[in-house]
Amino acid sequence: MRYLITMMGVIFSIPLFMFKKAFETNVLHQEIEVESVKQETFRLFFISDIHRRKISNRLIEKVGSDIKAVIIGGDLAERGVSLEQIEENIKQLAKIGPLIYVWGNNDREVGERHIRKFILNEGGILLENEAICLQNQREQLWIVGIDDVSSGRANIEKSFAKVPERETVVFVSHTPFVFNKVIERYKPSVLLAGHTHGGQIRVGKWGYYQRGTLKSENNVVTLISNGFGTTFMPLRLGAPAECHILSIMPLQNE
Repeated sequence: MRYLITMMGVIFSIPLFMFKKAFETNVLHQEIEVESVKQETFRLFFISDIHRRKISNRLIEKVGSDIKAVIIGGDLAERGVSLEQIEENIKQLAKIGPLIYVWGNNDREVGERHIRKFILNEGGILLENEAICLQNQREQLWIVGIDDVSSGRANIEKSFAKVPERETVVFVSHTPFVFNKVIERYKPSVLLAGHTHGGQIRVGKWGYYQRGTLKSENNVVTLISNGFGTTFMPLRLGAPAECHILSIMPLQNE
């Protein structure tokens, strides 16, 4: 009988643990050294796959100030999330810094016009196969964003059309599955994406997708985030909820 009670306790504790992990507020501070950045550091906040989660004051406090731009990497919402919550999440994120948003595969389920209105009301920018230049005192950084790939509206060539050569470029897509194509043709300095949730539920090294990671290879840095929220079930295991403060900075002399 004692053994049975112990086993039942274990069985019930695992889902509770996974539920708790799904609602963690992990803010990763990551430094990205870029050869084309010579003098100044650009601090960006990147968050993707919010889905049904609420942006809390605790997250805003953790991120703090001195953020050049807030990049929302898609799946800000999904079917069933109230418009009030979506609007409030956008208002919360706007407290951190200017908003830059790209579409995710679930966002239009709540009505494109609503998200568009909420972003624009906060003075934000929707990057739909477009690029925007951020300016510091002595340097500039280009943010390039494409529309949701699954919608058939993504146009990589158009998104890079006005970006000068040899500039510092951060490419943003909801899905990372276009990264190889973009790197081969344009070789941006940094590429950001979410979508995969890091597999969301992993057992050891096994998961539907690889765990999110920051990698540097051949002078190109890629970040695939585990994302902040969940889909289907509010459960996580082995792929912590996360968002990112990115310091894009000059190469450090060793």
